[in-house]
Amino acid sequence: MAKLTTAARKSMPKSEFGLPGKKAYPMPDKSHAANAKARASQAVDEGRMSKGTKSKIDAKADRVLDKGRDKEASHPASHDEFERLGRD
Repeated sequence: MAKLTTAARKSMPKSEFGLPGKKAYPMPDKSHAANAKARASQAVDEGRMSKGTKSKIDAKADRVLDKGRDKEASHPASHDEFERLGRD
């Protein structure tokens, strides 16, 4: 996952967050979107978040993850291809 500095996070528009009102769950790229989904699931499992809130985060993350992806895309063919996914 790419490093997200404090300055970069502060300069991000609210629309790039899973919870824009709180500026929580930043999703500037695919790796952060996947991480946001995982952290939201963890929060639900621990009773710190409702399933409805998780659904909002997942929907935003899915849009980030699908951005630019061909609907016919398949599993990455190599480890290098997998590594490049988070750098798009």
